[in-house]
Amino acid sequence: MLLALLMLATPVWAQVHQFTNTTSGVINSSTPCGTPRVVNFTVTGSYNVGDIDIGIFATHTWRGDIRAILQSPAGTRVQIVNGDTTNISGNNFNVLLDDAAAQVVNTDSATGNHSTTAPTPYANTFRPNALLSAFNGQAAAGTWRLEICDLYPSADNGTFTRADLYITEAGPMSDLSLTKTVSNAAPTYGASISYTLQVTNAGPNAATGVVVRDILPVGVNFVSASGFGSYDAVTGNWTVGSIPVGTTRTLTINVTVNASAGATVTNTAEVFASDLTDGDSTPNNGSTTEDDDASINFTVSGSRVAGTPPTLVCPVGTTVFDWDSASVVWPAGTTNNNFTVTGIGTYNFNIVTAATWLNNVTYGGQSPAEQTTVTGGLPPGQSSLFLYPDFANIPQNAVLTLTLPTPVPGLQFMIFDVDYNAGQFADRVTISGTFNGAPVYPTVTNGVSNYVIGNSAYGDGLSADTSANGNITVTFTSPVDTIIIDYGNHSLAPADPGGQAIALHDISFCRPTATLTMAKTSTLVSDPVNGVTNPFEIPGATIRYCILAHNPDSGTAANLAISDTVPANVTFVSGSLRTGNSCAGAATVEDDDASGGDESDPDGAAFSAGVVTASRTTLISGASLAVTFDVTVN
Repeated sequence: MLLALLMLATPVWAQVHQFTNTTSGVINSSTPCGTPRVVNFTVTGSYNVGDIDIGIFATHTWRGDIRAILQSPAGTRVQIVNGDTTNISGNNFNVLLDDAAAQVVNTDSATGNHSTTAPTPYANTFRPNALLSAFNGQAAAGTWRLEICDLYPSADNGTFTRADLYITEAGPMSDLSLTKTVSNAAPTYGASISYTLQVTNAGPNAATGVVVRDILPVGVNFVSASGFGSYDAVTGNWTVGSIPVGTTRTLTINVTVNASAGATVTNTAEVFASDLTDGDSTPNNGSTTEDDDASINFTVSGSRVAGTPPTLVCPVGTTVFDWDSASVVWPAGTTNNNFTVTGIGTYNFNIVTAATWLNNVTYGGQSPAEQTTVTGGLPPGQSSLFLYPDFANIPQNAVLTLTLPTPVPGLQFMIFDVDYNAGQFADRVTISGTFNGAPVYPTVTNGVSNYVIGNSAYGDGLSADTSANGNITVTFTSPVDTIIIDYGNHSLAPADPGGQAIALHDISFCRPTATLTMAKTSTLVSDPVNGVTNPFEIPGATIRYCILAHNPDSGTAANLAISDTVPANVTFVSGSLRTGNSCAGAATVEDDDASGGDESDPDGAAFSAGVVTASRTTLISGASLAVTFDVTVN
């Protein structure tokens, strides 16, 4: 064996060590993958791996027969070349394997031959089939083992000629580990509990720039946090900063439980960032098996009773969409229908699923269908919309979307039969919404046969069709214009859940309201001495006023009119009136009178007898009207 060591003239932490083995040998029937050819590299020195590259040069009459595995002194094995006996027929293997390469090995020409020229440097650079980064952070010293074998030993033959192992020393390293505990593994609904996170640095260097991410799960409400560093409940980031060797940093997060009895809530955290390499884990890689991540769960205790939904408060009353109404007809089997609700307008139901809809006379015939038998514990004659899909697997779902023509301040409805039947199905219903494009979430109230975590209900007990045990109540207490009901299964379901059903009952809508907010601002534009550069409010200075009307509520304001009396110590600048949707965006020119086409473009604005007026026919939910004008200081 010829063993050579090359140390490049680079900083200590970035030194590259090259180990070469030129002991040739056959690659044929004597080296099948059960008894491969072994090429060893003896590495000395006290340093860790920052990066690994390896070059392999062999002649062979069918390159796809070659498989290669690299094993570290720690026993980590990486299959760097898979081989492909069917498709790769080109001759020879002359390749440097580097994780940073753009192209994967054996994806170049399947029939093209590699060069037989001595590999200094190697003729081709490719990315290995499995990444060499699996060795990063490990101690480099010891015997590295390269196994080369022939996947088709009874046919084509070859000869191993040379291999070069390149090890780049790692820079300063730390070894971070994370643990998490919960103060109560069986709290009741509404209980106060705490999570404790501890991150420890085992060295060999002090860690800096450490951030741990713990995004609190649905099912708890954040109350406070205390301990080392700072915690942001929105991002979930615990900013730890530096951790000396052998030091543990601790954070306590206090929460209240808002999941119902029977719910299991899991909280997972991970080291999100660190300035130094960690030899046995990678920050923010989503792993659940490395020592820089930790997970804990609790199960809500207590006797299951049906929850009490919040009272829907509607300032101007409610309008009910009633499935019993003679005007409400859902043709069996349809998945898209429109209905008109007094005071709200025509809204749309749309249902999408990859599942097969079932046909059952008890549930209204071909689903989706309107059903009028006894259900949900209600008196006879109450109708509901039944969804009766045949799900082929757990991930399959059906999504019902209700799109309103105008936002409403709130709404409430019940869904029946969210339950569980062992070996058949495990209902899961998730409800969400939007308001002017932004997400909004309801309060979901559980029944006896299901539990609730956040905006999802999970069936865990059987409920008869005529029982109220499977009912859930959905309450939106803030404005909403779109409701999404996602129906499927959760983890208790079998692989093929089969047919199962829920029913959507009547919907109580809060009638839309419009509430306007008004704001007035001023900006000093210029003065006769300084111009627009650092102007002062002196005689002759120009001031720009903006009046902004905004409708944050759910309804549409009609016939909006604004008036503003110009102060006596300033003079209105003729022709300065502008309108738009924001102060910065008010660019539509308005003349100073109250007539002409500019009064409906879509805004009107005028100045008369010392008063500025502005108008708009309608101001929809979330919209604003801005009017700007200039004055000069007398």
